[in-house]
Amino acid sequence: MTLATEMPILDLKDVITPRMLEAAARPVVVVRDEEMYRRVAQSHAFMRSSLSSGQEVYGATTGFGPLVTFGGRGSEEGQCDNALQHLTAGQGPELAREVVRAAMLVRTWSLSRGLSGLSPAALDMLCAALETDFTPVVPSLGSVGASGDLIPLAHIAQSLRGVGEAEVGGVRMGAAEALAAAGLRPLVFSGRDGLSMVNGTSVTSAAAGLAVASLRRSFEAGLLLTALMVDLLGAEPAFLMPQLLQAYGHPETVMVGAVLRECLEGVRPSGDRPLQEPYSIRCVPQLMGAARSALDWAALVVERDLNGVSDNPLFFPGDGAVGHGGNFFGQPVAFAADMLAITATQMGNLAERQLDLLVDPVRSSGLPPMLASQPGVQHAVQGVQIASTAIVAAMRRSCVPASIQSLPTNLHNQDVVPFGTQAALTALEQARNLRLLHGSLAVALRQAAHLRPQGAHAPRCAELLAALAERIAPIDEDRPLHSDVRAAADVLDRFVDGKVSR
Repeated sequence: MTLATEMPILDLKDVITPRMLEAAARPVVVVRDEEMYRRVAQSHAFMRSSLSSGQEVYGATTGFGPLVTFGGRGSEEGQCDNALQHLTAGQGPELAREVVRAAMLVRTWSLSRGLSGLSPAALDMLCAALETDFTPVVPSLGSVGASGDLIPLAHIAQSLRGVGEAEVGGVRMGAAEALAAAGLRPLVFSGRDGLSMVNGTSVTSAAAGLAVASLRRSFEAGLLLTALMVDLLGAEPAFLMPQLLQAYGHPETVMVGAVLRECLEGVRPSGDRPLQEPYSIRCVPQLMGAARSALDWAALVVERDLNGVSDNPLFFPGDGAVGHGGNFFGQPVAFAADMLAITATQMGNLAERQLDLLVDPVRSSGLPPMLASQPGVQHAVQGVQIASTAIVAAMRRSCVPASIQSLPTNLHNQDVVPFGTQAALTALEQARNLRLLHGSLAVALRQAAHLRPQGAHAPRCAELLAALAERIAPIDEDRPLHSDVRAAADVLDRFVDGKVSR
């Protein structure tokens, strides 16, 4: 296992962020304090006292969902088993490792607030699992995001007690074997631990949070690639005139213009471009400004959700109250995730059109078709463009909003549902596809610079070009480029994150 000193440190006192979710993809140190344990123990004790007093508590003394009018099993362990077994019914492709572990972190944070009646032992088990590379195998289809992510979270909970499958060290095996390999013991649930583990929107908010983190990087990458394209083409940056953008009335557009002007300091227009550039250059401030506005709103909603408590019922020991309600209904993130998916797709449309402009000798100020140094003998980025077209088409097809696809289920107990989980997973897939489109555009820009040896004139653009050239060789003879596209996407991520000197 990775040494603790090398592991990211996540403190449960801190506000949880999308970047913290990314860190949880590998083993992390989960910092807990006495106050957290006090809250959790007090909530657990209050839950037990509520049951001892004969108070009816959903899921602890009752059946689940529409079967709430029936009594549950007689023992605590049996009742937890009752919650998990019937929900272990997921289907479809498995969730990515980073999504599963991010969901485990989100669930841990929510339960550590001390409002769920969870046993301290169950919380410790979640923290211990995050400190290893133990990763439950979780199907992606099953949640409607209404009573939380019941089915995927049930698969996670089952793995923690040795049921189902999990991965350790990248090897898939039975969950019991994986626990042993990770140095963990199977968890025995008690009280309402079983229901607490599943009754929240942790998969939804985790996937949406990962999408936010990726799309924030892609937004910055999109601006940098636009600036490099303007520089290499010798375009006149008049479309970035501050007074012009200020008159538009949208502050995000003004901000984008300022960033692009900074990136283009030192640029040398060729003087042979049209008076007005195509929209894929001229309207970038307006398009990307709108994208920034949408990303900021969606990120705000997602971050609120990450730092809220999703469960039902909730226990308030200080008030002596048990609250039965709907704090597991994933509508806020469902709306936000649909917006993320739409925003990613329009940024993808822009990148694909910019690539198309580069490979067209009529619009690229004399660059050869497909950026081929010997057209016909060599085809350069022709395949990359075709793949980019396919990626954009896939993104457009996935943009039908999930948040309005309500289908009554569960004997009409869940008679309106938000499908936030599907919305969030789609947003994450769109973010991954956008990275590939930006990687494709970056490969093309690197090839364009190879064909114009003067390179970029603006220092910031030249810096990005040098980072790309370090990883991506010129295409003097045709070669497979699929790995180059992914490598370019990685370069962009590191450049945006500041890991390349600025």
